[in-house]
Amino acid sequence: MRKHPSEGMDALEKESKLPLKGWETEVARAKEYGLEGAKSIVDRNISTFSRGELPHFAGINTFMKAPYVENVNEVGNYDVAIVGVPHDSGTTYRPGTRFGPQGIRKISALYTPYNYEMGVDLREQISICDVGDIFTIPANNEKSFDQISKGVAHIFASGAFPIILGGDHSIGFPTVRGVCRHLGDKKVGIIHFDRHVDTQETDLDERMHTCPWFHATNMKNAPAKNLVQLGIGGWQVPREGVKICRERSTNVLTVTDICEMGLKEAADFAIEKATDGTDCVYISFDIDCIDAGFVPGTGWPEPGGLLPREALKLLEYIIRKVNVCGIELVEVSPPYDVSDMTALLATRVICDSIAHLVVSGQLPRKSRPEWISDKCNMSVDQKWR
Repeated sequence: MRKHPSEGMDALEKESKLPLKGWETEVARAKEYGLEGAKSIVDRNISTFSRGELPHFAGINTFMKAPYVENVNEVGNYDVAIVGVPHDSGTTYRPGTRFGPQGIRKISALYTPYNYEMGVDLREQISICDVGDIFTIPANNEKSFDQISKGVAHIFASGAFPIILGGDHSIGFPTVRGVCRHLGDKKVGIIHFDRHVDTQETDLDERMHTCPWFHATNMKNAPAKNLVQLGIGGWQVPREGVKICRERSTNVLTVTDICEMGLKEAADFAIEKATDGTDCVYISFDIDCIDAGFVPGTGWPEPGGLLPREALKLLEYIIRKVNVCGIELVEVSPPYDVSDMTALLATRVICDSIAHLVVSGQLPRKSRPEWISDKCNMSVDQKWR
């Protein structure tokens, strides 16, 4: 008789050990806030007005139906804070990523907080909130960058773990700048999933979505030697950016490198380089690192990228072994999406990442991470122009 694969059997046992307190609290809140269901409803857990996870097709579209925190001064009461950055003024080809946060939130309602293989139930093990979107300024990158940095710095300093929904990849610079404002003398490594290097100083005379890592690695808290880029390649990598990678000695693995090394060795390489002399790691995940056949809803689709399961496994290997201080997911462009498949994969990346933080013991935080400084340094980046 063939032996059953261990992951499936282990998952059954893990589920039996998960509590139900979070679900019971959600049901009670739904009945209190949304009225008890009509008398004809047999399941008395169903309320009159939709509140909480069910039904998946109804309700207000926060990320995974998480509580909306209108007063951002309360964000530190939660383990994880989801924040949208609806900015696409840094786009140089196909706009639409300003609708990325909306698209991700909408399809995220399809997900439950429970993952079978990992035996994780986010509702039971951590608290997640959605603080809505940062107020960006259309057609003005620099003002938007200032808003983004201030918003991310506020969440980061509160102790809540920041998950940023983009938005085009130009936001990579101001998000990292927001983190660096509260690092004090600590340093952060950057692990960047993408098909493009995004290391030009300017594009079309401005700091666009091809430029975040040039400017992020100008900051003393984010050394260029700790920038690791995974999945780079194809016909959309400008030579100006490649020159910067060479000059600053950053670390680049192509899809072929990753496939030939193997996922675990590639992840170990990324971890070694990103953590060399740093205190924490920031993960920037551009959805176009995935092969274009899986993610049509993005501004610069490039064939030949990673398979979804490869990218998800790399995230598992990396997140479970490093101190992660923040995660961003960028370049989802709903106007170009098909059946929400790009936004759905983005949701999977975020949910898996949060689950790996739980499994590795990074969430919920037992104490305030030592790399978070109470003091805000507004001068972490070098002046530009």
